[in-house]
Amino acid sequence: MIFIILGYATKIEVMEMGEQEQQFQSKQLEQNKEEKPMSALTRAVLTGLIGGLLWSFIGAITYYISFSSVSAASFIVRSWLQTDWTGGFLAELIGIIGVGILSIGTALLFFGLLRKRKGLMPSILFGVALWGVIFYVLNPIFTAVPSVVDMDSNTIVTTLCLYILYGTFIGYSISYEYNEYEQRESRTKGGN
Repeated sequence: MIFIILGYATKIEVMEMGEQEQQFQSKQLEQNKEEKPMSALTRAVLTGLIGGLLWSFIGAITYYISFSSVSAASFIVRSWLQTDWTGGFLAELIGIIGVGILSIGTALLFFGLLRKRKGLMPSILFGVALWGVIFYVLNPIFTAVPSVVDMDSNTIVTTLCLYILYGTFIGYSISYEYNEYEQRESRTKGGN
């Protein structure tokens, strides 16, 4: 009788160990599965959003510490509304979010035109060109932003540097991710 009970208990232990081993193996299989990577276009959209939020936030900081006389709110909010609240935190927050959303379009523009270019120079030139378009070509639309001739040198230098950094962030990230995505795709197709 004792042997039967011990044999039955051993059988249960073996069954439990077998179940644990199966669970362990299924977890290992799940760990070995690779997630399908995001497409280069999806990463470009995400990069645009993050870049717009990041660099407009830094632009707001430069505005508050008087390095620049313009901020994201100057373009997005103050050019359309002239009320008391547009000088506060809420206007800056709306401006930062607005620039983040508009930056998706900028990233898609870079993706469409310059994604295959390698190196920093295309990205830097993209940032300078973007600064020129915003401050020269589109300046009449933004009534709260003075013309470049009327800006002080601190504002010109600060905004130009921010646009260069923004262009570098957007451009280099997109071109790097695109080239990495292309290499992964060619390895995947070559390996099959």
